Amino acid sequence: MPQQLAIIVLVDVGSALESESLEGNTYLFDNMKLQGSTGQGTGELVTAINGSYWRDGSQASEQVLNWLPYSLGSIPPTVPRGYEADRARQSDEQALAALQDLASKSSVAGTDQTEQLSQVRKTVGARVKTTRRTSGRLSGQKILDVTGKVVTEDNTAAYTYPAPVITDIYGEAVDSKIMYPAEYGSPDLVTDGWYWSATVDTSRPGTYSYVMRIQLHKLVGLNGELRWEAVNLTCPSALKITSEPRRNAFTKAGMGMLPIPPGAGTRPGTP
Repeated sequence: MPQQLAIIVLVDVGSALESESLEGNTYLFDNMKLQGSTGQGTGELVTAINGSYWRDGSQASEQVLNWLPYSLGSIPPTVPRGYEADRARQSDEQALAALQDLASKSSVAGTDQTEQLSQVRKTVGARVKTTRRTSGRLSGQKILDVTGKVVTEDNTAAYTYPAPVITDIYGEAVDSKIMYPAEYGSPDLVTDGWYWSATVDTSRPGTYSYVMRIQLHKLVGLNGELRWEAVNLTCPSALKITSEPRRNAFTKAGMGMLPIPPGAGTRPGTP
């Protein structure tokens, strides 16, 4: 049965966009630290993969890898799926209530409405323009900060970044047919319905490098409108495959029938 191995790709999106590089801004983790993985929590992770083969040299079991990208310093991915929409709806309701209150006070002479209108504008927040390149979950949404509050165009420096998106996995490990990556659909809402996975040939020991192409999104203003601009960067990593003969966990010998001592099936006292 294939083993499942998760690789977490944690990106400091703000620093990566500022430096236009993922070097020093990416932190990789996997669940094979006790099995020999090195570079945990850095951008130089070498994932240990323990393969095995039968006595005739054929592959005994393969490894399945799953990559999960997350953004550092953003709204946690564990919040409910409709969290952003709920926060936007709440801000709209607050703005409507403020407008109704302002309308009721407009008949009062000498009422200064400028400050109140400015407060309503802040309550409404800023919404990202829908474009052909950003159509989907990123389009038409309000901008939130890391605490889940909507922000205005005047205060977009504190906004939360969308999660990074892996768009391709390539390099030596793929060219050498060590692993076969592909993007799959999933009912898991934390991964936005898509994730990258790969099957690894564990019968060929060695260290193999690969590269992840990761897409980040930068908030830019154009002609008085806010929109997400895609920024594509790359992050290298590696696999270290070790292999040994498949052994019986009871006898430590080759796979086969368990040894049965002589007379194991006879009753006590019988000849």
